[in-house]
Amino acid sequence: MRTIKGVVTSNKMDKTRVVSVHTYKNHPTYKKRFRITKKFYVHDENNSAVMWDIVVIQETRPLSKLKRWELVNI
Repeated sequence: MRTIKGVVTSNKMDKTRVVSVHTYKNHPTYKKRFRITKKFYVHDENNSAVMWDIVVIQETRPLSKLKRWELVNI
């Protein structure tokens, strides 16, 4: 299973956190690196993660319409 490290950017939902993950990509023509941010909806059973925590998330079975990840470590 895949694991990713990211930052919690929203904790307003119950048992769900939004985690932003930054990666870098090269432009195909100009070869300049630029940053891409992707948001993941993460299941947090105990509501333990708060804003700006650095967390590790793991891929899991679909838990709802958007949630496909679960919290592993804070």
